[in-house]
Amino acid sequence: MNELVTQPTRPATPGLGVHGDFSVWSPQARRVRVRVDGTDHPMERAPDGWWHGQVAGAGPGSDYAYLLDDDSQPLPDPRSLHQPHGVHAPSRVYDHAAHAWADGDWTGRPLAGGVIYELHVGTFTPEGTLTAAVDCLDHLVDLGVTHVELMPLNAFDGTHGWGYDGVLWAAVHEPYGGPDALKGFVDACHRRGLAVLLDVVYNHLGPSGAYLPRFGPYFCGENAWGPSLNLDGPDSDPVRRLVVDGALDWLRHYHLDGLRLDAVHALRDDRAVPILPELSAEADALAAGLGRPLSLIAESDRNDPRTVLPREAGGLGMTAQWSDDLHHALHVALTGEKHGYYADFDGPQVLVETLRRVFWHDGTRSTFRGRRHGARVDTALVPGSRFLGYLSTHDQIGNRARGDRMGEHLSPGLLTCGAALVLCSPYTPMIFMGEEWGATTPWPFFASFTDPELIEGVRKGRRREFAALGWAEEDIPDPMDPATRDRAVLDWSEPGHEPRKLVLDTYRALIALRRAEPELCDPRLDRFAVRASQDGRTLVLTRGSLRLVCNLGLEETRVELDAAPGELLLANGGPRIDGTAVSVPGESFAVLRV
Repeated sequence: MNELVTQPTRPATPGLGVHGDFSVWSPQARRVRVRVDGTDHPMERAPDGWWHGQVAGAGPGSDYAYLLDDDSQPLPDPRSLHQPHGVHAPSRVYDHAAHAWADGDWTGRPLAGGVIYELHVGTFTPEGTLTAAVDCLDHLVDLGVTHVELMPLNAFDGTHGWGYDGVLWAAVHEPYGGPDALKGFVDACHRRGLAVLLDVVYNHLGPSGAYLPRFGPYFCGENAWGPSLNLDGPDSDPVRRLVVDGALDWLRHYHLDGLRLDAVHALRDDRAVPILPELSAEADALAAGLGRPLSLIAESDRNDPRTVLPREAGGLGMTAQWSDDLHHALHVALTGEKHGYYADFDGPQVLVETLRRVFWHDGTRSTFRGRRHGARVDTALVPGSRFLGYLSTHDQIGNRARGDRMGEHLSPGLLTCGAALVLCSPYTPMIFMGEEWGATTPWPFFASFTDPELIEGVRKGRRREFAALGWAEEDIPDPMDPATRDRAVLDWSEPGHEPRKLVLDTYRALIALRRAEPELCDPRLDRFAVRASQDGRTLVLTRGSLRLVCNLGLEETRVELDAAPGELLLANGGPRIDGTAVSVPGESFAVLRV
């Protein structure tokens, strides 16, 4: 009788030392040693540029690092899963199988119909850890969001930072709690019905601890942040596998429900099959095997509809992408700011046209770029759920000199009008942490590098950048001062007091209404209609039998609808209905059924 032998569908990621086996790709090295718990061991080179070594007695908890050629500096593993002592120290062997998961009943959540909450672990709570963040998850459940999008967690130099200066793409930042804390956070979210997305950064490395190029030709050429990843040049196959396997491992081993891919326009790739559709295909295969949906959300500056088109239709296969044009149009309409790239979004019909078309720049001239930009979205083909709509993000707040939020400048009425436009639109809404109560805590750029020259360089660069825009030096926070991070921590006492409580109650009511009324979640852009007054201050969104009337002006306005309203579902003011007309006070909205 033949004996049935079963094997894993995919072998464990090699080179991580769980069974004492270590491997690293370094095709140009003449000699590689692995230092395990203080003792050096030789490694053997394979023809493909991988070096392998077996160390008896090594396993979970062992500290290890690599020595290349005659260099005496031990380097962390490029595929490290655990960096307990920072990015300059040895890696530690970590066993994914040791965690006892408690989410066996979790079947996932599709992105369409969801509401995303963008969360920065380091400033969500005073402790700035994943474990502390768990204590605030019930707030998110009460708010009604469905997906938590964590800003980057991969290891970076220092304690506090945005996370986009990471240098070890697979290791969970130790000050946040390390890999076990992330698994505990995901378990806690799934127990509450919350899906978890993770922001991952593959387009560049941070400036401190970037040892990856020492191992091999991982980079080639330049992008806006420095060296560009080698995705299509000689020896690029292992580089692509580092990205694709790393992304899949986040989804597989941490039970994540999706990834947000940072600045994909900076991934230079001339291959016939670019890396994004390659990753999309593998993520779809993994989702089928896991029996739950997995989402890939791209941040792209291209305004290219192909980003979210299916691979079969010649697209990149992303589930969704961020839509900064909608943010910019909303920001200008609500705040009146017109500087920088906001200048392109000044005009009474910009917001209504952007709501209709997805992109304002869909082949139009961008004065900020000095050229035509973007391409038209086929609204009969592409659903709005593939584009994220938002009033604020970490970028749009953090890249302001003071990191000031809308809550500092706008009335509760205008804040909730903006929320109504996003949450009653056909797009996938996203909320940046604290936005739901109009938080006034600033959220500027901050970091905590350890190299004195780098610290001073970041300080001077930040001052120079904003001084050129007319900011006084004393108004620009020191990004390296720990107090800058401390001031960015959410003030959880704010939502308990007016007018912040009113804003929070309105967000909750809007999200609950979106969940209760399927027409508000309908992503079909060709079923969505929107019109605006001549001055652009009054908008009417048509969502099936529902109408959102939004008055951004100061004075009451009277709007004729296409049919007589039969029911007032939600309002932040006191609208008056007269036949087919509704009068809405200044800085107010009303959702009605006709």
